[in-house]
Amino acid sequence: MTADHDGGGGANHEPELSDSLKTFGAVLKALREESGLTQEEFAVRVQYSAAYVAKIEQGKRFPPTDLPACAEEVLGAAGAKVLGAAARSLTRRAGLASWFRQWAGIEEEAISLYAYECQAVPGLLQPEEYAKAVFERNLPPLTDEQIERQVFARLERQEVLTTRPNTAFSFIIEQGVLERCVGGSTVTREVIDHLLQVGQRHNVEIQLMPLRQEEHCGVEGHMYLAETPTHQWIGYTEGQRSSTLIPAPKDVSVLLQRYGKLRSQALDCRATVKLLEQMRGAL
Repeated sequence: MTADHDGGGGANHEPELSDSLKTFGAVLKALREESGLTQEEFAVRVQYSAAYVAKIEQGKRFPPTDLPACAEEVLGAAGAKVLGAAARSLTRRAGLASWFRQWAGIEEEAISLYAYECQAVPGLLQPEEYAKAVFERNLPPLTDEQIERQVFARLERQEVLTTRPNTAFSFIIEQGVLERCVGGSTVTREVIDHLLQVGQRHNVEIQLMPLRQEEHCGVEGHMYLAETPTHQWIGYTEGQRSSTLIPAPKDVSVLLQRYGKLRSQALDCRATVKLLEQMRGAL
């Protein structure tokens, strides 16, 4: 998204860089280099991945709230104080820009990641032409340059599927999302082929929710859930120009109950493959 637009985890926008995030990243990089550490060395000491640290330094990810505290032993009291001041000065524009960057960081470090989508193919599963078709239909319209940046950012996010082989991914997608044929039959065929391919990964489960399902507990909309390395579950939802991180255990418990029920109501993985193949043949 642009700096003052909404959208994110599911089907809408990827956050573009903000000056405040780039400034924070530059401060972190300077402090790290002053301590004589590479990104990899620093990442190990603060217990985050090197890829995540790199994206924070590039201004592409909102830093976790505990980063200054985690870095104190590495950067020293003075360095941690500077980093903490930089964190407090970050600009939180339009809510989602900050929320989604936090979610993107959680997404990259998650050991389990669940997604139920009833609006569009989940961002992590969108092939390039589908992502492009989604952004081309954005209102207000995006420029060609903005679309290119959004698509690049989305594809970059998808690297987590290959760089996190020990993360358990589960996706539930409404059949109607594919029946809509966003971008046309050719794009939809590419989406189906992509789902069939990604679904072959041993750590990825993709299930379709059939058009007709009398027992359906997903009527309140889509949801995303992630389990952190410390085994804390966090939820994420978004709507029209708004989004919410859900960290409270009692609220996350509700989402986990609903997601578990949705898994039992959706087609299993084998039946999903069969339906996808049938849908592809009908295009």
